[in-house]
Amino acid sequence: MILTSTLQRKTLFRRTTALLATGALTVLLTAFGNAPAQGAVPPPPSGWTTVFSDDFNGAAGAGVNTSNWMYNTGPGSNFGTGEIETMTSSTQNVHLDGNGNLDITAIGSGSNWTSGRIQTPSAVAGAPAGGKLEVTASLQQPTGGLGYWPAFWMLGQGQWPENGEIDIMEDVNARSQVAGTIHCGVSPGGPCNEGNGIGSGLQNCGGCQSGFHTYTMILDRTNTSNESITFYLDGNAYFTVTEGQVGTSTWQQAYDHNLTILFDLAMGGAFPNGVCGCTTPTGATTSGGTMTVQYVAAYTTNGGGGNPPPPGGGAITGIAGLCVDDRSASTANGNPIQIYTCNGTNAQQWTFVQAGTTLHVLGKCMDITSGGTANGTLVQLYDCNNTAAQVWIPQSNGSLYNPQSNKCLDDPASSTTPGTQLQIWDCNGGANQSWHLP
Repeated sequence: MILTSTLQRKTLFRRTTALLATGALTVLLTAFGNAPAQGAVPPPPSGWTTVFSDDFNGAAGAGVNTSNWMYNTGPGSNFGTGEIETMTSSTQNVHLDGNGNLDITAIGSGSNWTSGRIQTPSAVAGAPAGGKLEVTASLQQPTGGLGYWPAFWMLGQGQWPENGEIDIMEDVNARSQVAGTIHCGVSPGGPCNEGNGIGSGLQNCGGCQSGFHTYTMILDRTNTSNESITFYLDGNAYFTVTEGQVGTSTWQQAYDHNLTILFDLAMGGAFPNGVCGCTTPTGATTSGGTMTVQYVAAYTTNGGGGNPPPPGGGAITGIAGLCVDDRSASTANGNPIQIYTCNGTNAQQWTFVQAGTTLHVLGKCMDITSGGTANGTLVQLYDCNNTAAQVWIPQSNGSLYNPQSNKCLDDPASSTTPGTQLQIWDCNGGANQSWHLP
């Protein structure tokens, strides 16, 4: 994927500005060793389930497992951050080391650098209602001096920052520190203070360039009236943000759904420049600094209710008590989703899956045709694929909100004619956008 979209530029620009005002920091430069793996992905604790993991086993010099990862490639000049590297899919920049580790390496000098960025191709991890999500990685930060900017983070699909971002680990200039930050709401400003976000600022991380350390985020939805995100370094909590700080609707839109997982190693840009008060990288910056990742894993606990209601099969009813229906009970991709007289058939037995905020019927998902965002784009049945076109977030007024389009599920012109295909439209709180979930 070429990183030239407005969303991607906004996201990276935000990551720059979020940490500029952190004050003077102590530089720690240590000799970087290609350390061997120290263990496999930890098994889930009792009561938890592994939903995604990679231990980066494979032959030395091989690329990443493309079932788990996609390469985000393109010049840093497109990212809006001032960073100067070009992200590539070359194994010189992104490769397995043969010892069970992933290496992301920045190579270059002057203004000519290459590096790497990988992302899960779909939104693989979310906390179920009433449950928890833990996302963790064991990694060693790069040495090499001024200009290095490693990151381990998560990103919601669709609009940024509305659909959420969680930065689990960021550091800069090979300093022995770490920062955790969330992003949500609107930009600029809003409840998450965009484009800065709400963050810990840079915290001490002793030895983080000389050995592996664990960087963890837990999204806790067990307190359904005040969910939270907590950041951990080596199992020790150092920063927490709560739903109450940003408001329920903003929080639900940002975090009550699945997100993707990313690793990247940028070079130069406004953040490292701002911290050192100089232009990075410099002539003293060493080529070949590497972020080494031992493993990454995501675990969840089972949900136990919450608001909106827990998963369960049944009818979704709208205006005049009509039911949301898969036309003719067809499972063909692209089949219309319509309103119809309630009849109790399987074509009307919907399941709301909280972790992905998706609506399922007959083994497939409610989907916006071609991922459209315009008023009047029709809604269809399609293979579940974790894309933003299949995210439906229940609102307190009964509407089903799709963050990517910034629109709601809509019964056209408040029709009560069975067979009318549903669409998306600007959210207006009308009766034709009020839906009752099973």
